[in-house]
Amino acid sequence: MFENVSGAVTGETGIAHFGDPFREQRRLAAGEAVVALSDRTAIEVSGPERLGWLDSITSQSVGRLSAGDSTELLVLDPQGRVEHAAGVVDDGTATWLIADAADAEALAAWLTRMKFRTQATVEVRADIVLVGFVDGGTAARAVHAAASARDRVPLVWEDPWQHVAVGGHQYSEVVDHPGASLAWRVALLDADAAGALESSLEPAATAGLLAAEALRIAAWRPRWSAEVDERSLPHESDWLRTAVHLNKGCYRGQETVAKVHNLGHPPRRLAALHLDGSDAVLPAAGDPVFAGDDEVGHLTSVARHHEDGPIALAILARRAPDGDLLVRAEGGDIAAAQQVIVPADAGATAGVPRLTRLSRRPSAPDPRHAG
Repeated sequence: MFENVSGAVTGETGIAHFGDPFREQRRLAAGEAVVALSDRTAIEVSGPERLGWLDSITSQSVGRLSAGDSTELLVLDPQGRVEHAAGVVDDGTATWLIADAADAEALAAWLTRMKFRTQATVEVRADIVLVGFVDGGTAARAVHAAASARDRVPLVWEDPWQHVAVGGHQYSEVVDHPGASLAWRVALLDADAAGALESSLEPAATAGLLAAEALRIAAWRPRWSAEVDERSLPHESDWLRTAVHLNKGCYRGQETVAKVHNLGHPPRRLAALHLDGSDAVLPAAGDPVFAGDDEVGHLTSVARHHEDGPIALAILARRAPDGDLLVRAEGGDIAAAQQVIVPADAGATAGVPRLTRLSRRPSAPDPRHAG
């Protein structure tokens, strides 16, 4: 989609930009542009038992989703580490998962293996076009109109990142969370609806993936393809805000989620970095982060933001100090001002004094009161 728009520059996963990423960011943030999310894939889960089944095997409470409801979920391993992540929207007949393209086939395969006798089917829908936009502007209204041109409930996923979801918990201690102002939406369009949308938009109403990533990073929004590795716990990226229901029934990895949240602290933590932009050097994901001579983490996502300049997300060791850090990039060291997202003492019981355990043995009688 949008491949024929003048100035399109293609990257590894799709159209990166159309010649002016900053202008595209501003228009996308205002709801005046849309982006073809070729780096994401839709998975359709249908069948009468789909919601209860998904509820039992994932981190989110989805058993009572109504048509049009949106949320997100994680699939965890038995040790509570993140294996898969997906946005969720139900249309009353099917539940649609929005996954990073590199994870979609593996997620669908895992779900298929977990069906057993459940009345549900799982299908990767590569024919569905995913379009990202911020709600409110003229381009956003055009997407809503295209998504409504079908018999069933319009398939528009509302990213829950704007608020702490029911059953969730936010570790970030900032008063004004940057995610609260980003009304991010993803429309799932069939070929006809996507074609109609494309023909209705002016070239200036298109944006590339770089614009979408910059808005995501500025909102501190974690993503499977960027912030997740083989060690990732959802607590580390503040993903308990929207992807984990802490009061639902058992699921794989639930015990670790509860233990880390209630009794301990995540071993790593997500931080936002404002990078020194005086040089033209922009670091890359994976570049190491230092506190003095001590390597304390690595970058996970990097972008140039139209207002904030060079920004990044980084996964740091819990021991990393809260102050300024240094990124060691290929072109040289880059100073980085840190904004804490997940504090080192994150945890629901952090700071609560531990009570002295009382002996269960009966007290000996006081000899002064004998007789």
